[in-house]
Amino acid sequence: MDISREMAKSACRALSEKKAEELRVIEISEISPLADYFIIATGGNSNQIQAMVDAVEEEMEKTGHSAKQIEGNRNSTWILMDYSDIIVHIFSKEDRLFYDLEKIWTDGRKIEVEEL
Repeated sequence: MDISREMAKSACRALSEKKAEELRVIEISEISPLADYFIIATGGNSNQIQAMVDAVEEEMEKTGHSAKQIEGNRNSTWILMDYSDIIVHIFSKEDRLFYDLEKIWTDGRKIEVEEL
């Protein structure tokens, strides 16, 4: 199994453990040089969003991957975690609806989390 798919699986596992809502994976490797996968999740409040960020960081560190860049802070309602091969987006419900990344990236291949 390729590294980026394993990374996506690890990130999804961490997000699921923190009860992420509407967890989605979009494979963008065929349409963009940005990354292989976008992982999109929603948190119910700022505490849950931060717990999700912490869980992803911890899980990725365990597998030897550290973020190239993290955009956003404890008060943000959209956190972007760039691990080169995967990009994790953690949103508040309102921001997720507003930015609607799933619509922007409709050319990407949607993958069920269980498929990873």
